[in-house]
Amino acid sequence: MTIQEIQNDIVDEFSMFDDWMQRYEYMIELGKSLPLIDDTYKTDDNIIKGCQSKVWVHAELVDDKLVFTADSDAIITKGIIAILVRAFSNQRPKDIMEANTDFIDEIGLKEHLSPTRANGLVSMIKQLKMYAIAYQTQLN
Repeated sequence: MTIQEIQNDIVDEFSMFDDWMQRYEYMIELGKSLPLIDDTYKTDDNIIKGCQSKVWVHAELVDDKLVFTADSDAIITKGIIAILVRAFSNQRPKDIMEANTDFIDEIGLKEHLSPTRANGLVSMIKQLKMYAIAYQTQLN
């Protein structure tokens, strides 16, 4: 699936819920299904700066596609990174670099987060795109 197709699926899934409490519960469930980062990668180098909670992300290039694993010490944040990992993992670095993140606004995520969590969300997206830039440079 393309990044856009995955993002569309995420938007469709979130539209099934009537209120934000249900959406938060769904995000928590997504966090539980997150491909967890190996403990050896839970280092300061893999912590996303700008998050109130601790969020670790590891990227690995497999068959010219970036595979992300992640974890967080907070359940909502874990759900947020799970959404991003789902949207961007197993994609080519170039596609990740060029992908828009409008789906975040479409599901209303930013407006329903505290300012510190919203900043953390922006930091997570930025870090995933930085990994894509770094790995795309290796591929060139």
